[in-house]
Amino acid sequence: MPHRTGTTAQRIRIGLTGLAFAFLLILLGTVLIRSSRDAAPPTPAEQNAEMNQPSEPLAELGVAPGADQNQQAPANSSGK
Repeated sequence: MPHRTGTTAQRIRIGLTGLAFAFLLILLGTVLIRSSRDAAPPTPAEQNAEMNQPSEPLAELGVAPGADQNQQAPANSSGK
């Protein structure tokens, strides 16, 4: 197979073009993912819903033992 002039340069050019395309594609995907995460700040209703989450969800369902907030006994109140 005879060596043609310019084929090496053409292969390098095609390879670098492919690398540049892959880099730009990944950069575009990263920009789109980050912009969708930071799209809108949470509304006050969403913030209230997050704050009103139960601290012990298993205890509220009666599955695991836990102290009921309405019936908490004072901790060891000895009169010393």
